[in-house]
Parts: sequence; C-alpha cells; structure tokens
Amino acid sequence: MFIAILTYQKPLSEVEHYLPAHREFLAEHYRSGAFIASGPQVPRTGGVILMKGSDRATVDRIIVRDPFYLHGIAEYRIVEFAPSLFCDRQAESLLGR
Repeated sequence: MFIAILTYQKPLSEVEHYLPAHREFLAEHYRSGAFIASGPQVPRTGGVILMKGSDRATVDRIIVRDPFYLHGIAEYRIVEFAPSLFCDRQAESLLGR
C-alpha cells in the first residue's frame, strides 16, 4: 500500500480552479480500485491519498496523470508501507486479504 502526501505549491485560488479535474482523476481511480481513501489535510495545506498499488512504478504512473501534478499545484511525497494490523475484517477485505 501507499500513502501519497500532497503539499500545495500554489495559492488556494489556483487549487480551487483545478479541483474539479482533480476530483475526476480521483473518481477514475476509485472506480478502478486503486484508491481507498482521500481528502484534504487539516489545516488545508495539501491532501492525502491512500492507495493500493503493486509497486512504486505503478503508483508513479498514476500520480503523473493528476491535474494537480500536471499543473504544478501540488508536490507529492509517496510513502510505501506494509499493513499488518487492521481494525476489522472489512478493512482487510479492501486489501484483498
């Protein structure tokens, strides 16, 4: 699994301008099963995307298609981790376990 930590590089007015396209990007990857959860950081300095991915190269191929990435709206930090504990069976099923 991977966590993408987005940090805005532009003012919120520019973030808002690209937000509809970013949300379309998110929806596409929710439909494909690649994304598990996402949302803004608090305070709103960026966002977070929790995703499944077979490897880092796959994640990188997804991220470079995000309008926030394409237009320099956000910088991405990708963290890979191997979950070993879960709150319930439903969470495990999200990962195909």
